[in-house]
Amino acid sequence: MDTTTQNTAAPPAPQPSEAEQKRAARGATRPGDRIFLGLSRGSGIFVLVIMAAIAVFLTYRAVLAISKNEANFLTHLEWNPSGVPPQFGIAVLVFGTIVSSIIAMAIAVPIAVGIALFLTHYAPRRLSGPIAYVIDLLAAVPSIVYGLWGALVLVPHLNGLYGWMDDYLGWTGILSWNGDEPRSLFTVGILLAIMILPIITNVSREVFRQVPRMHEEAALALGATRWEVIRMAVLPFGRSGVISASMLGLGRALGETMAVAMVLSPIFDIKASLLDPGGGTFAQNIASKFNEATPMGRDALIASGLVLFVITLLVNGAARLIIARRKEYSGANA
Repeated sequence: MDTTTQNTAAPPAPQPSEAEQKRAARGATRPGDRIFLGLSRGSGIFVLVIMAAIAVFLTYRAVLAISKNEANFLTHLEWNPSGVPPQFGIAVLVFGTIVSSIIAMAIAVPIAVGIALFLTHYAPRRLSGPIAYVIDLLAAVPSIVYGLWGALVLVPHLNGLYGWMDDYLGWTGILSWNGDEPRSLFTVGILLAIMILPIITNVSREVFRQVPRMHEEAALALGATRWEVIRMAVLPFGRSGVISASMLGLGRALGETMAVAMVLSPIFDIKASLLDPGGGTFAQNIASKFNEATPMGRDALIASGLVLFVITLLVNGAARLIIARRKEYSGANA
């Protein structure tokens, strides 16, 4: 027998083409996988249909109201859709919603991130567990309870803070106080910060817990302090998660209704100082005026709801863009 023939390797089997591999994969898919794929795809499409239906409804009713409005819808400072002729504008609502949300985020986000870092990297387990449990309970408290607490406890005890701010920061104009009851946008911002603090803290805490242990140990091995480990390993990894948590809190702040209505003064006006009573937000204005509104008034409120809908979409879109630019820090890519 020829040894050369015996030692010659057999030629490799031809590899299936990409099209053949796709057909084989489709044929090997189980019926349950196909059903789950169809249900998942249908759920996604259903959400888009609901969003489109909401947008169409709001746009249609808003066009009906704005076409009869005798004032500038974007800049007018009065809300009187039942007048003859009807005159209403959203300038006060835009200002109040944005300013109160900015105040709430400026107060809540740093404190929430600090609490989350303390619970995950500083506090012992026997202490972090009860604190995390209390924070979870605070996240489940209804907004009407926060509103009652704000109206009965927070507002009467803000005179001292307002007086201090007027003494040392009143020269700025935006933090001057004339001694009126503190039912202002600044009070609303404080209350909203307290309401969104548990949400941002919970999400940020879970994100920080997912930081790879190897990243922290590598930083410690290089001689980094605990704060340097947090700054170089923990915060970059959890940046996109903190942004997502902040957007969840901002969504609640933008759409909060009853708590704001119970704390804010009903004066529909834009004040130079954030400590003066008055102002308004979209959600608060809709909730307080919808029951007694005429058909024209309801269309006007729906028009303001359309603006809030657009603001929410823009905020979430901006958050998605920020997160997309930070993909290298996301947990999925770690």
